[in-house]
Amino acid sequence: MLTFRKNYFLLAIILFIIEVLIGLYVKDNFIRPYGGDYLVVILIYLFVKAFWKQSDLVIAISVLVFSFCVEFAQYFKIVEVLGLKGNRLAEIVIGTSYHWHDLVAYLLGVITVYLLDQKWGSSSVTTE
Repeated sequence: MLTFRKNYFLLAIILFIIEVLIGLYVKDNFIRPYGGDYLVVILIYLFVKAFWKQSDLVIAISVLVFSFCVEFAQYFKIVEVLGLKGNRLAEIVIGTSYHWHDLVAYLLGVITVYLLDQKWGSSSVTTE
């Protein structure tokens, strides 16, 4: 069922801005690769939660499965398969390199946002 939760949407926008800033300005070997992956699943969870009225667990599992699928698609060089090699936007959004540690970052991000949502979601974040 569709809904709109303003606070989840605003949190997703804030996280999106942080992700863009990390992508543009952080050139390290920890925050950009691991922090970005950790935060992106939180961003997706918040965005989905802003529009989709479903249990938190279903959303968390859906986001995790989606992110794992994207990572496995990187393993199979999906950007090249789709003929998008050289398309900078596609390479950034889809990604071009598989790393097993990205799966760990996704898992930790989903667990974090799920637990935080269980603790604070219904009282401070949920607005219908």
